[in-house]
Amino acid sequence: MTTTMEAPTITAYQRFMDAKSSAPKATGRTVEMSEINPILHDWQKEIVKWAVETSRAAIWADTGLGKTFMAAEWSRLIGGTALTIAPLAVTQQTIRESAKLGITMTYVRDQSELTGTGQYITNYEMSERFNADALDAVVLDESSILKNSTGATRNQLIAQFQNVPHRLACTATPAPNDPEELTSQAEFLGRSTRVNMLAAYFVHDADGWRLKGHARLPMITWMATWALAIRTPSDMGYADGDYILPGLEIVPHLLDVNSAPDDQLFATDLGGVSGRAAIRKETLAARVGRAAELVASEPSEPWLIWCGLNDEAIALAKAIPGAVNVHGSMSPEEKAAALLGFADGDIQILITKPGIAAQGLNYQHCARMAFVGLSDSYEQYYQAIRRCYRYGQKRVVVANVILSNLEGQIARNIASKETQSKTITAALVDEMKKVRNHS
Repeated sequence: MTTTMEAPTITAYQRFMDAKSSAPKATGRTVEMSEINPILHDWQKEIVKWAVETSRAAIWADTGLGKTFMAAEWSRLIGGTALTIAPLAVTQQTIRESAKLGITMTYVRDQSELTGTGQYITNYEMSERFNADALDAVVLDESSILKNSTGATRNQLIAQFQNVPHRLACTATPAPNDPEELTSQAEFLGRSTRVNMLAAYFVHDADGWRLKGHARLPMITWMATWALAIRTPSDMGYADGDYILPGLEIVPHLLDVNSAPDDQLFATDLGGVSGRAAIRKETLAARVGRAAELVASEPSEPWLIWCGLNDEAIALAKAIPGAVNVHGSMSPEEKAAALLGFADGDIQILITKPGIAAQGLNYQHCARMAFVGLSDSYEQYYQAIRRCYRYGQKRVVVANVILSNLEGQIARNIASKETQSKTITAALVDEMKKVRNHS
């Protein structure tokens, strides 16, 4: 029998949250547009102004919209000692981008390297080494790392920085209907606990937590007081201009490979996790072969090749001359050097996993990529695509998705999640426009 945990009324919950929240009540300071670096676009300045005044805010800006600029400027305007936490591969890129604003962003490994007020940056692996009491502000870059509600990293970050007065969470791919991500970001910012949010806006049944239909608008209205979502400048009332990208072409390659279980003559479906893994392993050679053919057909192009298994990465590196495989057993410094080497054009063909390089990196020089298999994660797929398909890209990006014929259902699942995400994000943007227009 399916049980459903119903929530209290939204109004009752709002009163409860307002009365019982023990989170710091610090507010930011009022800033004038003239105080913000003139390099930023006017719509970026508006976002920075709002985030500084909000103090504990989320910026959900799509890839290529300048989250690095906005977060660095937020840190400068907040003042004091501000620490940005980012994926290691992104830290050096953030330092480069901040320098364009005249901001010295210093990479630090532990508390002893904080030498006074200013802007500092570290990577998530080092974050536990810092005393939050010494900080005035903290920024989580690629804050979707908080998505795993039971993860040690998520719990550590929320607990460690809960008393820092000013907090900023930045990501390109929020999932406003995903309780794991939404509740984690809200809890990090001190806007609500996971338990209270689940009680107010979600129900639990045999399929897990899901957003209640009547709760969507009240939840988005509340979120709009501390989060801002933007897909293009026109969401802020500005012309899109160069943010209109030249195009994205998704090219599916469904390989006719039969991989039947021992008790079947023909394969009929993927089965469970073990069935998927078996099929992916048995079709590896065919998928790697197709990827190698694609790269060889355009030898002068930079290529970004995504895989999910170590065996895939090793086979791809053997099959594609000159390709560099950035893998999990490399040191953090080796990974960062190779990923920046691809960005700088020193490496022409990069092989890696979305879990390593799908967030925060700018690869606009590359317009060819291949997925040698897919997982069910829409977020990873979207982030991987947007490493190349982002502001500054001058050519049509061609993304080849190489799957066995049986894995077509994974592609359909990704497409369904994409449709759902776009619908929810559009509603969030519209509601946030109303909040801004009446504030």
